[in-house]
Amino acid sequence: MPSASPRLTSPRLRRLAQQRAASAGADQEQCELCGEAVPREHRHVLDVETRQLLCTCRRCAILFDSRAAGGGHYRLAPERRLRLDEFELSDLDWEQLQIPVDIAFFFDSSAAGRVQAFYPSPMGATESELELSTWRELESANPVLATMQRDVEALLVDRAKGARRQWLVPIDDCYRLVAVIRTRWRGFTGGKDVWLELERFFDDLDRRSRSHPQERR
Repeated sequence: MPSASPRLTSPRLRRLAQQRAASAGADQEQCELCGEAVPREHRHVLDVETRQLLCTCRRCAILFDSRAAGGGHYRLAPERRLRLDEFELSDLDWEQLQIPVDIAFFFDSSAAGRVQAFYPSPMGATESELELSTWRELESANPVLATMQRDVEALLVDRAKGARRQWLVPIDDCYRLVAVIRTRWRGFTGGKDVWLELERFFDDLDRRSRSHPQERR
């Protein structure tokens, strides 16, 4: 839709949206594209260059619900969530990925031109170096990864406390997870509260996901 980029890049429209959001009060979240009020559960648009997520109302989400919209600069985060019950990721595979913690997410970044690996930490999302050959082996063993939408979908892995769980999720889910750890972590081990919140997060993710059996090549 050709009107998408001008709508976002026009300084005048941006100022109008900001003024409208300010006049509505601080208690109600606003669409960061047009200033309309948004419900608690709402969609997000990703600024591919800055990795910033923008809250969107239903009308703006519909506007960007096309890969042609946004001029390649903005992408609507999808809604599919797949629980990957038969995902092939052994302990040795995980060790070769060289992730220093037990929770991480992986996405194909347009800006970086490669798959990037991040893990949540008390400081926010932290990048971990990822060998491209290692990712290609993982992708070959798990065909579902080839369907992952660039920039806006991610492989989320939870191996904390003996877990062996994987999902394909919208990228905003990953940043919600980052927020849980960043705001709840206490001391060296995180504290009891953060682990309870993480369990609630993953339980809720399971409820919102559909099972995706592995397709063999």
